Amino acid sequence: MRPTIGPLDEYPIHQTPQPMARVASSDKNFYDRSYYNAIDTTGDLMLITGFGVYPNLGVKDAFATVRRGNAQHTVRFSDALDQRGLDLAVGGYRIEVIEPLHKLRVVCEHEDLSFDMTWEGSHPVVQEEPHTIITGMNKAMIDAQRFAQVGTWSGTLHVDNTDFAIDPGAWVGTRDRSWGIRPVGDADPAGRVAAEPSEGFWWLYVPLRFDDYSIIVIVQEEPNGFRTLNDATRIWHDGRIEQLGWPRVHLTYRSGTRIPTALRLELMTPDGKPLEVEVEAGTNIALHVGCGYGGDPDWVHGQWKGRDFAQSQSYDLTDPAIAGRVPFGVIDHVGKARCNGDQGWGLFEHGSLGRHDPTGFADWGSVAP
Repeated sequence: MRPTIGPLDEYPIHQTPQPMARVASSDKNFYDRSYYNAIDTTGDLMLITGFGVYPNLGVKDAFATVRRGNAQHTVRFSDALDQRGLDLAVGGYRIEVIEPLHKLRVVCEHEDLSFDMTWEGSHPVVQEEPHTIITGMNKAMIDAQRFAQVGTWSGTLHVDNTDFAIDPGAWVGTRDRSWGIRPVGDADPAGRVAAEPSEGFWWLYVPLRFDDYSIIVIVQEEPNGFRTLNDATRIWHDGRIEQLGWPRVHLTYRSGTRIPTALRLELMTPDGKPLEVEVEAGTNIALHVGCGYGGDPDWVHGQWKGRDFAQSQSYDLTDPAIAGRVPFGVIDHVGKARCNGDQGWGLFEHGSLGRHDPTGFADWGSVAP
């Protein structure tokens, strides 16, 4: 579906501008998206933002969400995708590539939430991650791939009528680029899926930055615990890479929910030595509350909203109507990590929906004791 990573891969697939967007798949759900998170290691701020193009739907869009206290503040932009080019922009949102695959600038201009932030990678791109494949009714529901890097942020942020300075000594974050097929735009007809729904979905994505290296773990399992995606690597900031074997995952959940509070990963270096990573979950953003990811009732990536669409919305996480749906989706947490005495920070992304036998969740309504 995609060529080997190269300097132009900061830009959407098929670089040459053309009046009609063409991609390798005719599936309406083909997408190409850049995602970024920014974490304040000295406070409680967290930002998630992304830009996507959906060639078979003729749509491009972007979003930005900031968690501060008990609120998630979100802005969204959408417009027509008339041609594919090198301009990564929609409405008041744009991405500027300063140094391909190493340094970029993300700008969001809206009166309710704005920022001008520069991201710099802590290590080179050394590989693409394995495919994420989820099937249903003999059809690929998700067939996607991505690459990820961990780095630092600098710049300014304005949200909730307050200005913040983004100091690279305190702000870290991951960027990733993914492409392929996943549900976007208006929903497909329910058909057989309504009669034979999925039993569950279990996902873990943990990219962490330490002083001398980064660790990236990505795991996906079926409801019975069968592992369909398994990737664990340590990337030294000089470019060396180590595979860390088959992660053994130990999660602790808040009682009465599926919101994780802690994670312990048992890894192994290529020479057979154990490597343990402990992650404490901090501030979080629910991706299905205003960010447009699976299960979001307010906005969906790739959905046609007309030309020059811009919208802002704030969510009170103490509102029972919002708080009640937060646990039932994919949640991005600030992750405070330790690895053999080294202190690190990064993303702790987890989703446990429906049945998952290894953790004792029997159905869609099960929660931790």
